[in-house]
Amino acid sequence: MAQLWLDNQATVFALARTAPDLAQVRHIQADLDKPDTLHDLPTAAAIVYFLAPPPPQGEHDTRMQNFLAALADNALPQCIIYISTSGVYGDCKGAWVTEESPTRPETDRAMRRLAAEQALQSWAEQHQVKTVILRVSGIYGPGRLPLERLGQGMSVLRRDLAPWSNRIHADDLAQVCQAAAAAPGEHTVYNVADNQPSTMSDYFITLAKQAGLPPPKELDWQQAEAELSPAMLSYLHESRRMDNSKMLRELDIKLAYPSLAKGLAACFEST
Repeated sequence: MAQLWLDNQATVFALARTAPDLAQVRHIQADLDKPDTLHDLPTAAAIVYFLAPPPPQGEHDTRMQNFLAALADNALPQCIIYISTSGVYGDCKGAWVTEESPTRPETDRAMRRLAAEQALQSWAEQHQVKTVILRVSGIYGPGRLPLERLGQGMSVLRRDLAPWSNRIHADDLAQVCQAAAAAPGEHTVYNVADNQPSTMSDYFITLAKQAGLPPPKELDWQQAEAELSPAMLSYLHESRRMDNSKMLRELDIKLAYPSLAKGLAACFEST
């Protein structure tokens, strides 16, 4: 995403604990868990992307709260774009989910994401700053593939039992993030996913085939409950299909990788 903006001759800053990989990006060394490091931020009239995840514990996103508290009234951003998660919808029993669907987060991590959304929207309405919330599905791409886990012989839920899940290629997510800066409206939400929901089992099985690795062992539910990690099981207990039509229409997005098959094939072409 930073590279896309640099290609447009924009000045890009990155607030992070450590310097970013791109030399052209100006580093602001700060820590969202340490409010005293958040001062004199160059946010006046800026487009701000908030990509930091919430803390691993608690009911709220203190990182979002600390960041918003640090914004001076004379340095308000033009827009804040928050990278949230599709997990805020919870288990939808495989139904299609639009931006109008109710939010029913079922995991602590998704509850913290929704708390961050609400904190941002409340602050933005008070300060009259535009916000865009991107509810992003599972991200994959070069450097973001679980090849090591597959090589170690991981198992998956049997394909005919696996719930619906959704994905987006990292390059497509980057173009959505850039386009979101010009989104219509003052406070907007978009579902971010490709055009073909599938299952997590399909993802791992297709990835193993593309990588030339043995296919993962498929488990029934009883075996899965005994063998898989609590984190993996929490994903498997939710099923939804993300409707991305608002994103495609309002942001004029043409996905480079509209399907998992095309996106995974491209990952290996570039390595």
